[in-house]
Amino acid sequence: MRKKHIKCLVGITVITATTMGAAVVPSSAAAPREHVVRPGGSIQKAVNAAGPGGTVVVLPGTYRESVLITKPGLTLRGTGGRTVIMPAKATKTTKKTKAANACAAGGNGICVVGTKTRIVEDVHIRSLTVSGFKKSGVWASWTDGLAVHRVTAKNNGTWGIAQERSTRGDFRRNTATANGDAGIFIANSVSEEGGATDTRGTEVQNNTLRGNRIGVTARRVRNLLIDGNLISGNCSGVFVVGDESKPAAGAMTVSGNRILKNNKFCAATPRLSAIQGSGIVLTGSEATVVRDNDIRNNVGATPLSGGILLFKSFVGALNTDNTVTGNRVRGNKPADLANRDTTGKGNTFTSNQCGTSVPAGMCAG
Repeated sequence: MRKKHIKCLVGITVITATTMGAAVVPSSAAAPREHVVRPGGSIQKAVNAAGPGGTVVVLPGTYRESVLITKPGLTLRGTGGRTVIMPAKATKTTKKTKAANACAAGGNGICVVGTKTRIVEDVHIRSLTVSGFKKSGVWASWTDGLAVHRVTAKNNGTWGIAQERSTRGDFRRNTATANGDAGIFIANSVSEEGGATDTRGTEVQNNTLRGNRIGVTARRVRNLLIDGNLISGNCSGVFVVGDESKPAAGAMTVSGNRILKNNKFCAATPRLSAIQGSGIVLTGSEATVVRDNDIRNNVGATPLSGGILLFKSFVGALNTDNTVTGNRVRGNKPADLANRDTTGKGNTFTSNQCGTSVPAGMCAG
């Protein structure tokens, strides 16, 4: 199978670690077997029955359960919008009993979970809808080569699709709408501080992200691509978040995205001021390339409002050696381009088509 270029999971306890040098569980060489789940059946039972490298096909219907995947090479495939996974209905009985699995206990819809010493490799999740979960629609930790394609994640309490402590993820042609935080969230760890994780080429491409708090958040990670996404109607389009830890976040490319009218208002949190009208924000990033994006009509009156912003992180980490080039940035307020991290070094703005900038003079026309 071709491989593509955390102490606590959200509600799921796994082994603590601070490095990624883990063994990978190989996919089985045995012929894969297909398991079909029909309405009224259990997806989790089919996953449990499937061997590594097997396929679980979920027919049209609404399935009220959470699904935990710990086997390498497994494919979970639905029929698009006709296959819907939602939380189990609470009853007087279930309120008093233990959750069906750790994924459900954590408030998540689909979980792909490994450990430091047992990375789960090459799981594919395709063509289904995950909706209404307290935390995440799709949650992954300690994975390599996870592919999430054509999945709709909507109305989940925190993240639509999220990955931590993982490498070579492939998130493509998904739709994430009306989730409480980011539509797609890539992080080193959600439970502890530390230097940025090298994601070894994780790709976030051609997704549609609407009505979330943030379209895409890349938090304390390096070496990934955010490309070709349609990001609109959120409070902010793309956030690249770093801090004082080393290695620094960055060394990524944000390119070819359409980032339009992200003018929803989101109140301040303990770690972030209120946000509205933000296109792309870099905080504490290094060596990130922002190029060839179409960023229009993102309007707000918060410190982070505007088209493309460099902003010193809230713990004081500076932006260094970032390149902003060849972007079409129009109609954003208070400015199309803003370098509000004046003590950061080596940041360059070149060949950007825009009308206003702070400081003045950064627009090519």
